Amino acid sequence: MLKLYHHPMSAASRFARLVLGEYGERVELVEERPWEKRRDFLALNPAATLPVMIEDEGPAIVGASVVGEYLDETRGVFQRDKRLMPEKPIERAESRRLTEWFLVKLDGEVTRYLVRERVFKLEMRPEAGGGPPDASAIRAARANLKHHLRYLGWLAESRDWLAGPRLSYADIAAAAAMSILDYLGEVAWDEEPAAKDWYMRLKSRPSFRPLLTERIRGLPPVHHYTQLDF
Repeated sequence: MLKLYHHPMSAASRFARLVLGEYGERVELVEERPWEKRRDFLALNPAATLPVMIEDEGPAIVGASVVGEYLDETRGVFQRDKRLMPEKPIERAESRRLTEWFLVKLDGEVTRYLVRERVFKLEMRPEAGGGPPDASAIRAARANLKHHLRYLGWLAESRDWLAGPRLSYADIAAAAAMSILDYLGEVAWDEEPAAKDWYMRLKSRPSFRPLLTERIRGLPPVHHYTQLDF
């Protein structure tokens, strides 16, 4: 049995959930607020970061990339053409590069700031950093998002999938991050039609359905969030 500690507005958590969904794995979801630094959670991951996965009461598997590699080694190798990690080393390298781009670079320049200011601060106690959003942080993140969306559009226009001819972790990572920004209504999809078409393909996959049904209390998604063709 798999257990995943996650937060619905964590791109890294969504990546893990989408990979599990693509491989048809059942998982027990445990929503975690990492800023609360619960003692039991710190015992699993002293860094208090998400996601954290446990299989059959075994040791904690910590971090999106580590979870992804573990699932590739324990599930993906048996999936043949549905494996989410390419077979060729050079293609694996590109998939890993883009996975890091969307889960680390995009997160560090855009996602974490918009989520923190627009979502997490609503849930945090003042002593933990809660309070009114920082408008300057939001403006900077929105400016950075324009460049990332342009790059996503270029990738989607020049390749069948982001890292090459097949769906890979790169697509899952990008979709995980962009789905959060889409929930918040931050993505100007009409400016990058190729990126929009790519996202609609990902959004239509069965693994995406659980994400589209979730809601953040007091913060409904943009009206097109659940629409597969928008």
